[in-house]
Amino acid sequence: MPARKVIPIDYTKWTFRQADDPASKWLPVSRMPTNIHLDLQHHGIIADPYVGKQENDCQWVGESQWIYKAVFPTPELTFGQKAVLAFDGLDTYATVVLNGKEILKTKDMFIPERVDVLYSLHSGKENVLEITFDSTYLIGKKIVEQYPDHKWGCWNGDPSRLAVRKAQYHYGWDWGCALLSCGPWRPVSLEFYHSRISDLYFTTHIEKPLKSAEVVAKADIEGEGEEVKFEISIDGKTVGTETVKIENGFATATFKTNSPKLWYPHTYGQQPLYVLKAELLRSKSLLDTASKRFGLRRAEVIQRKLEDSPGTTFLFEVNNIPIFCGGSNWIPGEFGPMDPPKYHDWIKMVADGNQVMIRVWGGGIFEHKAFYEACDEMGVLVWQDFLFACGNYPAHQEFLALVKREATENVKLLRHHPSIVIWAGNNEDYQYCETEDLKYDPNDPNPESWLKTTFPARYIYEKILLEVTKELIPGTFYHYGSPYGGKDTTDPHVGDIHQWNIWHGTQEKYQDFDKLSGRFVSEFGMEAYPNIETVEVYLPEGRSDIDRYPQSSTVEFHNKATGNERRLALYLAENIPYTMDPFEQYIYCTQLMQAECVSSAYKLWKRQWKGHGREYCSGALVWQINDVWPGQSWSIVDYYLRPKLAYYAIKRELRPVTLGLKRTVHTIPADNYTRAYTKTIHKIQLWACNLSLETSGPFILIKSHNLITGQTSTWDDLKYKLDLPPNRSTEIDDFEISVFGHYPDEPTKPPDGAFSSAEEEQQQTVIAAYIWDFDGKFVARAVNWPEPLKYAHLPKPKDIKLELTTSLQDGPELDSEPAQDAIAVIVSSDVAVKGLCLEVMDPLNRDSEVVFEDNCVDLMPGDMVHIGVKGLKCGDEGRLKVRYLGM
Repeated sequence: MPARKVIPIDYTKWTFRQADDPASKWLPVSRMPTNIHLDLQHHGIIADPYVGKQENDCQWVGESQWIYKAVFPTPELTFGQKAVLAFDGLDTYATVVLNGKEILKTKDMFIPERVDVLYSLHSGKENVLEITFDSTYLIGKKIVEQYPDHKWGCWNGDPSRLAVRKAQYHYGWDWGCALLSCGPWRPVSLEFYHSRISDLYFTTHIEKPLKSAEVVAKADIEGEGEEVKFEISIDGKTVGTETVKIENGFATATFKTNSPKLWYPHTYGQQPLYVLKAELLRSKSLLDTASKRFGLRRAEVIQRKLEDSPGTTFLFEVNNIPIFCGGSNWIPGEFGPMDPPKYHDWIKMVADGNQVMIRVWGGGIFEHKAFYEACDEMGVLVWQDFLFACGNYPAHQEFLALVKREATENVKLLRHHPSIVIWAGNNEDYQYCETEDLKYDPNDPNPESWLKTTFPARYIYEKILLEVTKELIPGTFYHYGSPYGGKDTTDPHVGDIHQWNIWHGTQEKYQDFDKLSGRFVSEFGMEAYPNIETVEVYLPEGRSDIDRYPQSSTVEFHNKATGNERRLALYLAENIPYTMDPFEQYIYCTQLMQAECVSSAYKLWKRQWKGHGREYCSGALVWQINDVWPGQSWSIVDYYLRPKLAYYAIKRELRPVTLGLKRTVHTIPADNYTRAYTKTIHKIQLWACNLSLETSGPFILIKSHNLITGQTSTWDDLKYKLDLPPNRSTEIDDFEISVFGHYPDEPTKPPDGAFSSAEEEQQQTVIAAYIWDFDGKFVARAVNWPEPLKYAHLPKPKDIKLELTTSLQDGPELDSEPAQDAIAVIVSSDVAVKGLCLEVMDPLNRDSEVVFEDNCVDLMPGDMVHIGVKGLKCGDEGRLKVRYLGM
């Protein structure tokens, strides 16, 4: 018997046309897999929807009917062979016809389909495969009409999106355009076999001491195989093999080891990946093979009571190590299929930014396997949502059956990845339920009664998905939704929260993130513009476009967030001395403000990671790492993988060892009978966070610099030598900012107004803290500026020095470890500088391949900050320019 053969139906065999336009012509597709917008744009039928306002001009595409056709031969078959057409993903309502015979109808973009076509194939001549895609938008509208008793409603997009199993973000979101695509969005192939391995999977068990591991390998078999040979290897070396008989279409073998190589998140250890291989045999002939890479790790979500605070923890523990999960949220990177290498580039960006977790958001897609493989390889933990977001989904029987099948198929596809440590039922659907006052009684235990409420989708999250995950991935934590926990979705003491009272909601000050904490903050963020190079890509005329300014209609069109003008202006006006001209400086100001906001969150929430029994906050995932198109959004890296300044700020805050500084202001009257004679004291809270697993013994030094007088001093009475315990934050000191020496404990009525003068100088004093280890190696630093920054008297530097060097030992401060092929920029200034940003000045190539390992740094006079850079060489200083606050 011959082995199973898979023949991809590649793009050279495919054509397409508009099915509801008899005059349309067949045209070759642009790629495979594909979608209709890519193909229409390839042939110039629609313009690039990412440019200008051209998104509006292609909305007709989503309301039309399209047909894709492939012509392919039938290879020679042997007796008893099966022939199957495998569709990994059809978007969404598709009718499939082979040689004039209907073989399949689909209703779900996320379900792979397989059809036996042995008797439909033409022997000796070509086969014609036609796939007609109906308008999912129009079908969704009709379904809504069929169920008038359901309370249709959502945030973002049209409510009809809730009725169909299509990527919800295609309907438009507050960070992306609306493109209702269709097409064969994942591969189509033809398979021939006598017998095959229909699924290869396993369970693992690792004892608490981590000294032994058990792997139970399993294979589901279709057809006439007799036995399966299982083999486990690592680094090309076989560590276990066993051949077993197939019984009732199933084979299994158990492997045990007393020396497992454990898989860790990238900041805590290595990521060894085993390979489980199965060979399907009959009469010693090989019929099929399958393999899966996997990692051995013990992963748990710990919810236990805290020592001195209400509620419970929500912390991830991997191989017995509690992990502070600093990371980000992931939205789809494209409206069409994304090339696999680009997933690697994105996950590398995450890992290089010291982020340990990424959340796959529920309004997108189950990502390509390349995404999860990259996370496995680089040690990035994955929080995976099921695909429901921001709405009240229906729960009629046909919909529930579709949901169950979708969940089952995709959990099976993804369950072997060690990076996935949690599945969540939805994104913000419980929050929508609360906001819209839908009926939800958490104490009602009867699933059938849930279907009769105004929130019937509870049945999906608390029964269907719970049962699917319990059966297929019993060792992986399932969470009903995100956010979820406690008395409601905003409860800071149980489960996870989405903290949107900065930007959305009550629009609090970002300096107060410590008051807006939760046990795990799975969303928060601040908007900013992308780099000017990205703006110029979406402007039709690029650099010379008449709309190349902040408030133009084209620029505003590329920000889909409701009220973004007011909210961005609010946070800028409250905090940053900004200008709207030149455009580059305005972009810089939005990015600096975003960087200040999100770094404040990480800094203050990490402070609440205080060790066993006091894990008051166990994670923070910024919204969002990426963009789906070029525009203004909450992303910290734009569509073209250009980091915003916030990316670097987060990278610094997630280093193994960091310092934290928070300024507090206290006004004290001289007695109980005056308001004229007061004393205002500025105090600094100082702490350190050691996320490493080793005790750190640093030397900490404090400096101050007055922005008005220019006086810089080292505080000899504030030098610290201390041990920082591993994997927790440590409070160090709380001290007053002293300008003229220490003030008396009690205020008096000064005849010369000295108190107000001291207050002004305190308000204009910058405090910097530095960490060196006992070997003299620089570890980290933190700089605290008086806030709001708009009140700071920013001095104009006369001498900012930039030097490119290959010698790293010359400078006392290394803010980024340069890559192997990088050199360093040494940056220094004669005065304190806020948010100094390095840029490349290339008149002929503004988007050159220059990559900075860090950026947007604060300088104190006399500091020499080293920043790793790739793409420059010594002597290229003339290609560099700087930007800073107050230019």
